[in-house]
Order: sequence, then C-alpha cells, then structure tokens
Amino acid sequence: MSESPAKQRLAPAGKVRALADAKRRADPVFSDFQLADSPLYLIVRIAGQYSMDMEDALRETGLDLPSWRALMILHETNPSSVSEIAEASVTRLSTMTRVVQRLEKQQYVTLSRRDSDARVTEVFITERGEEVAKRGRRVASRIFSAAFSDFPAHEISALNELLRRVYGHLTGQR
Repeated sequence: MSESPAKQRLAPAGKVRALADAKRRADPVFSDFQLADSPLYLIVRIAGQYSMDMEDALRETGLDLPSWRALMILHETNPSSVSEIAEASVTRLSTMTRVVQRLEKQQYVTLSRRDSDARVTEVFITERGEEVAKRGRRVASRIFSAAFSDFPAHEISALNELLRRVYGHLTGQR
C-alpha cells in the first residue's frame, strides 16, 4: 500500500527536522547532545583506532607511526623542511625534530641546510628510507583495504572532500 499524498508532502519537512536534530545532537552546547552523533568524536575515534592498528602493523617494518608519516611526506615532497613535515603530519615541531633525528640515525634520511636560508633544515629521503617506506605502504594498504572494503570510489572521494572542508574550517583555510 502506498503512502497518501498528504504523508508524501510531509516527508521532506520531517527529513529537514531530522537533519536539524542531527546537527543539534552533534553540538555539545545543546542538552540533547549525543557523543555518538558527533562527527568530531567519530573522527577522533577512527583516528585513534587507525593509529593503534598502524602502530601494531608497522612493528614488522621497524617503524613507528610518526616515522612512517614523515617518510610518506618525504616520498611525495623530497626534500621537505622539518617544519613542513611537522605541519603536514599535524605534529609538534619539537616532536618531529626528534623523529627526523631518529630517521637520520637509521639512515632513512639525510639532513642539510637550505641554500636560500641556512636556518632551515632540509630532510631528504634516502634509498634505504624509500625501501622501508614501501614496506610501510604495503602495511597501510592492508588497513586501508579493511576499512574501505565496501566503499565505492565516489564515496571515498566525497568523504575526502568533506574531511578537507572540516579541516579547512578548523584551520581557517577555507
């Protein structure tokens, strides 16, 4: 049995109300706030689970998560300054400095002063660093595949765009 025309006309208003309620339930200032409906909570939860899974999986490569992130950034943008790596990985500069020093001791990167500004330390990924990064990417691929096994490409693209918008709002880079 199909819905009456009156019910069909009311459906959009009900959907609008449900969407407004979803936004209220996601905002901590409202009394009907629900943690499970907060996108920021869900992002943190996903990131936390991903970090734990990656840390466990990366053990086989000898890398920790901050080192892997630094190598991934260098793989894409070689060389990069320590501060550029810290910014791209959303890591404090002091922490990334220690990570880069560890990577240098392991001979995964080399350091030099930037020609145009000697105050800037440039980080270059080495062949050995590329090799360990490649092993890390295989580990990351397993986790990615498990997380997105039933997502079509257009949903991943849409999710990435939404997350970029959220990040832009948080950083003022809209």
